[in-house]
Amino acid sequence: MILFKNVHVYAPEDLGLQDVLISGGKITRIAEHIDARGLSVDVNDCDGATMIPGLIDNHVHITGGGGEAGYASKVPPLELTDFTRAGVTTAIGLLGTDGFSRSMKELIAKAKGLKQEGLNVYALSGSYQMPLKTMFDDIEDDMLFIEEIIGAGEIAISDHRSTAPTHEELKRLIKQVHVGGLLSNKGGTLNVHVGSGTSALKPLTDLLDDELPVKKIVPTHINRSQALLDAGIDYALHHGGNIDFTAYPAKHPLGASSALKYAIKKGVRVEQITISSDGGGSLPTFDQQGKLVTMGVGKMDALLYTLRDACAQGIALEDALKPLTSNVADIYHLPYKGRIQEGYDADIIVLDGETKIRELYINATPFIKNHLTVKKGTFE
Repeated sequence: MILFKNVHVYAPEDLGLQDVLISGGKITRIAEHIDARGLSVDVNDCDGATMIPGLIDNHVHITGGGGEAGYASKVPPLELTDFTRAGVTTAIGLLGTDGFSRSMKELIAKAKGLKQEGLNVYALSGSYQMPLKTMFDDIEDDMLFIEEIIGAGEIAISDHRSTAPTHEELKRLIKQVHVGGLLSNKGGTLNVHVGSGTSALKPLTDLLDDELPVKKIVPTHINRSQALLDAGIDYALHHGGNIDFTAYPAKHPLGASSALKYAIKKGVRVEQITISSDGGGSLPTFDQQGKLVTMGVGKMDALLYTLRDACAQGIALEDALKPLTSNVADIYHLPYKGRIQEGYDADIIVLDGETKIRELYINATPFIKNHLTVKKGTFE
């Protein structure tokens, strides 16, 4: 058992100064004062430091992304400390542009490996391409019989790399993923990559009706441009949908923190917004002929930068945290994740100052203690 005393808890709601007791992998008690006398417990006096839930990254290329400039441009797989040093305790892995030389078998094997090292990992079936590339014949089978698979994605629309799914293909896929979620008691969420094409979100908005569960669709990269951001805000306000911002590197002209502030100002509820890193994925720019001009790589530590920058722009810490924690857990139906709450998994971070990680625990196991990484991946 570990007792954190005098810690300012954001659950993500502001709970003020609390004591937090964790044991058996869970958060067992939160109170203003917990008397540990007579208990075999390690006491950690946090002296007013901030405790937040571990971050949930809902869009990570755990096996590496890229490949748009040929074989040498394939990004290598991620390692355990890529996640933990970025404050990520739960990740949702997916494929991207390359659904050919990379496979679902590779994705699930990597997810299982990271889980074996202690990370919480889920996965989505498919890649940019349609028909959907799955492990079994159908997405429903994947969700029913593969523990890690909780939905599908990232299907590409409005992008020159997309296979241009038809209205009927998209509609059928959304329903299949939804039913797969019902049968497996999983999220049943469809992650949709939105490119820079002029059609923007129209392939989605054209098919929305009362039959389709709009809350189970997550269009991502919505802060790719101002025009797409405005389209995403309209989608959230008029269709009730959720939108995902990408935590691009600091030099990007439209960062996730700025997009979050803008969307909230326009009336979007913060609960409709998630923020992901695109970690391990390529961040390419193309010319008008679709030729690759430059390529960067998504980094998960951009999430902590986004959190810090959002607060610097005047967004309350609890509102800045929700798109990185509780909102993701709710939208993707991740039980006992994303909150500091009694009975929830002990995925917690203690911060020093501006988002510097002092302590990080996953299911009550320490990965960072006193600012030092105490657990690394098998080959690190």
